[in-house]
Amino acid sequence: MYQIVIDTTKPRLTHRERFRRLMHFQTVDRGVHWEFGYLTETVERWQKEGLPEGFRRYEGRGSIEEYFGVDPYTWVPCDHGLQPPFSGEVKVLKEEEGKRIEQHPDGTIMEVKTKGIKTIPHYIKMPIAGWDDWKRFKERLHPDSPERKRFDYRRLNEEFRHASIPVGISMGSFFGIPRNWIGFEQISLMLYDDRGLVEDIIETLTCLYEANLRRALREVEVDFAGGWEDICFRSGPMINPAMFRELVAPRVKRVCTLLRQHGVDIIWTDCDGNINDLVPIWLECGLNCMFPVEVHAGSDPVELRKRYGHNILLRGGINKRALSQGKREILKELKRVEGLVADGGYIPGVDHRVHQDVSYDNYRYYIREKLVMLGWLKEEIEAVEGLAGM
Repeated sequence: MYQIVIDTTKPRLTHRERFRRLMHFQTVDRGVHWEFGYLTETVERWQKEGLPEGFRRYEGRGSIEEYFGVDPYTWVPCDHGLQPPFSGEVKVLKEEEGKRIEQHPDGTIMEVKTKGIKTIPHYIKMPIAGWDDWKRFKERLHPDSPERKRFDYRRLNEEFRHASIPVGISMGSFFGIPRNWIGFEQISLMLYDDRGLVEDIIETLTCLYEANLRRALREVEVDFAGGWEDICFRSGPMINPAMFRELVAPRVKRVCTLLRQHGVDIIWTDCDGNINDLVPIWLECGLNCMFPVEVHAGSDPVELRKRYGHNILLRGGINKRALSQGKREILKELKRVEGLVADGGYIPGVDHRVHQDVSYDNYRYYIREKLVMLGWLKEEIEAVEGLAGM
């Protein structure tokens, strides 16, 4: 039996207070309204169906999310990238009808679509194939490079500690980034052919994350940490869970332990696909929030809460496919997670970028009905620009 954490008679909270309380299963005035963005093709469709032009796709000022009333949050700057980045021109090696072959400064060669769905390129050659390639990257991942020390965290603390919106920090990616550099098939083989190379990459990244987070967290108080992996598909993870537990989990645990030592106990990773086999390992590491919980791929926030109780926090979990159907299906999908909303520790949202087969009217209807489920007051819903006239 679910408890009910939403109490609409409660005095209005700040966004930060509401987020903290909700994710600790405490009562709130209403639920948190977050979403995960939109495909380029979706935005192009919606502009033909009534969405005003000029909005960015992702969160923040001037975004479609702001237009639909999505609650704000902010990030503490933290540089986990290559320093200096690879520089130089992107070379077009070949151009054909609807696509072109590009070579990027880091050595990546990819086929990019110029017509149709352009979101995900096809990779022909990845930048890391062995130790010599890795050395070019490793020298750009030094934790003490001057570029990583450019943030004045003492000054930033004065800004963030007075913030009325949730403050987060990036915890990086442990296996997703190596996968990006090496390639899906190649890293799968490398785990057996040259496991030491994969381990050195993961360890180097972990040391970088630890150094960056120590610098930031000794000064700035944050409410959550977020990372990403994207290492699962419909059949499960691309790496054997036993190997993940042995090779990757100890590094994830080191970073989660560091975060918790600084009071950060809401820690998520963004991983698509069927995450069920990795969830218990992440929980053991201290990573306790799953996102975006892709339903069609086999992940389900309702089942995860039944299995792990209040040990697990959740974001997402609204099946994007339901939004391309009718209003009845949209309501049914919202009804499916209604108990989780009441229970707390859950922020409902579409379980990935919204696809182009979702109409503008359907998405507006989904947002309005979701806000009703979250306990938003009538006047709050009517104030959302994207819902005007409904």
